[in-house]
Amino acid sequence: MKILIAEDDKISQKLAARFVEDMGHIPFISPHGKHAYEALKAENRFDVLVTDIMMPEMDGRQLVQTLRGDSEFMDMPIVIMSAVVGVAEISNLLSMGATYFLTKPIDREEFVEVINRCF
Repeated sequence: MKILIAEDDKISQKLAARFVEDMGHIPFISPHGKHAYEALKAENRFDVLVTDIMMPEMDGRQLVQTLRGDSEFMDMPIVIMSAVVGVAEISNLLSMGATYFLTKPIDREEFVEVINRCF
């Protein structure tokens, strides 16, 4: 499976990519939401999107809204990972179309479990 990781923090990028590789999947890194959206539009062959919320250019909220408004990406699993949101915000993100939510720092077991649920 090909997993797109939209994350501006280098440490979180590397950690998520390592978890994806350890699962036997192929990670692709986007430094922000706009880049991730452009990558998805250019090559709609990604199986899952894992995205941070707070990023430059286009944040995770805007990315989820944009993707869910595009019929091409209505069913794509979207996993949000963030350290800076409360319960109400998590609920809002899920109602906007996010599939799952992971807290940062990301935990390997939780990450693996959520990614496996996407398939």
